[in-house]
Amino acid sequence: MTAPTPSIAETRPAAGPVDENPNEFLTFTLGAEEYGVDILKVQEIRGYDTVTKVPNAPSFIKGVINLRGTIVPVVDLRLKFNLERAEYNEFTVMIILNVARRIVGVVVDGVSDVMQLTAEQIRPAPEFGGGINTKFITGIGALEQRMLILIDIERLMSSEDMALMDSAAVH
Repeated sequence: MTAPTPSIAETRPAAGPVDENPNEFLTFTLGAEEYGVDILKVQEIRGYDTVTKVPNAPSFIKGVINLRGTIVPVVDLRLKFNLERAEYNEFTVMIILNVARRIVGVVVDGVSDVMQLTAEQIRPAPEFGGGINTKFITGIGALEQRMLILIDIERLMSSEDMALMDSAAVH
């Protein structure tokens, strides 16, 4: 006598406490710190290339590039975040983002990897008081010994001082 064939439900592994919607972030470095942006905003990653300067632009706006026929503004996040002076070398990377239906390039020191974080691994952004602007930080990703500063790239790129896009397009 043969054993009955198990049903599909009987052959599935038992469901454990799995986050059905883990958040994925592209991680990058600026100096010694590691940052993350929503992977769904990333269009491509490319090496840093020469940009065309734009007169009277803020210092953190490096200029523009021609990306396959589209003129793309380029922002140096080191300068935007008031970090030490940016040094461009063979590791410097430009992340091309699609933010609020607009293409923007951001210059970073290097790209690390793509990380999945569950809701339990994302802590609220710290409160520093009036002197430090943290409205672009959505939280801190904590994974083992790594701390990842999570950036709301749409809020950052649509801020008034960026002058890159209409803030109404984001909200």
